[in-house]
Amino acid sequence: MAMELSDDIMIQAPRAAVYAALNDIAILQKCIPGCEELERVSEDELVAKVVLKIGPVKARFAGKVTLDRSGAPDVMSLQGEGNGGVAGFARGGARVTLEDLDDATLLHYEATADVGGKIAQLGNRLMVGTARKLAAAFFTSFAQSLGAPAPEASEAEEN
Repeated sequence: MAMELSDDIMIQAPRAAVYAALNDIAILQKCIPGCEELERVSEDELVAKVVLKIGPVKARFAGKVTLDRSGAPDVMSLQGEGNGGVAGFARGGARVTLEDLDDATLLHYEATADVGGKIAQLGNRLMVGTARKLAAAFFTSFAQSLGAPAPEASEAEEN
């Protein structure tokens, strides 16, 4: 089952601080919902262990993420995949764009994900709703880690 999400989030911090935080393993580990481990294995590759509950299915995913910073500090993208054993798999990517707005940063992301196994059987509505909730939790925690108030998000688009 494939899905796409995008949103604009206003973060009350300068773009340089937002970009630096997006590359800080300690901040990311704290902000990613259910993240148990996050390690940098090379300049552009991370490995993670995340526990998620999606509807009635709870699974521990182990996976890797590859970063592309060639558009830094304005654009950053990533590709990742994770295996949750019998619960299934997830793979996808995201493109994050940062724009200066006075003393704030507009963060825009476009993400795609493909899931399979038991979690794919839960249905598109539950999966998209869960993805939106996880994204909101991440960005709220992320903004607060920068000393900013919770971010203002637009209505997430479902495609």
